[in-house]
Amino acid sequence: MVQCKNLTKKYGSKVALRDATLHIYPGNIYALLGPNGSGKTTFMKILGDLTKQSSGEVLFEGKPLSIQSRKDIAYLPTESQAYPFMTVGDYGKYHKSFFPEFQEEEYKRMLEEMDISLKLPFKALSTGMDKKARIAATLARNAKLVLLDEPFNGVDLLAREEIEKMILEKKQENSTILLSSHLVEEVEDYVQFAIFFHQGKVLSVEQLERMQENKGQNLTERYRSLLGKKKEG
Repeated sequence: MVQCKNLTKKYGSKVALRDATLHIYPGNIYALLGPNGSGKTTFMKILGDLTKQSSGEVLFEGKPLSIQSRKDIAYLPTESQAYPFMTVGDYGKYHKSFFPEFQEEEYKRMLEEMDISLKLPFKALSTGMDKKARIAATLARNAKLVLLDEPFNGVDLLAREEIEKMILEKKQENSTILLSSHLVEEVEDYVQFAIFFHQGKVLSVEQLERMQENKGQNLTERYRSLLGKKKEG
């Protein structure tokens, strides 16, 4: 689905992403793991065509990213893009105006299941409710590739479970989902692949099933094995 070859992104003299080469296969959930500032967000923004790589190549379904491919790629940033005065219902209409493929009824269904009223303004929402509403809107784009930057950041256990439910429902529709998270143990039960980042480099891309079979490690143990050594070094 996605092929990345020697992706590098520089901001002035700072290298945010260095020589990343990997394939992302369709119909899977990928966890992007690594410390803050390790390149995860930069990688997502390049895939979402929100920033251009300084060098290297990224192909989506065999073609370079373009305006046309954007309708098939949905991105959730860490920061809220909703205006405080905007209601949850207006947020859906806002998405519909920009993305014709946006499934407004699906958005409403997800909100109803989470007891979030369409009439509530975002300024009245808790951090968890705000995050759930924005994730619902992102998933309702019905995109082939979904990029979620820290979807569990700042939410409690119950909100996290509701977000996980939405993500798993979307995977069943054959969407490919990339999510970054610091909650390594929490995502282990439902991701199929992990991409490990450190200081702008992709250290490893591993399938969890093979990780268990070949290395005898679960995701948390593998994270410590890879990133712990880097921290010590």
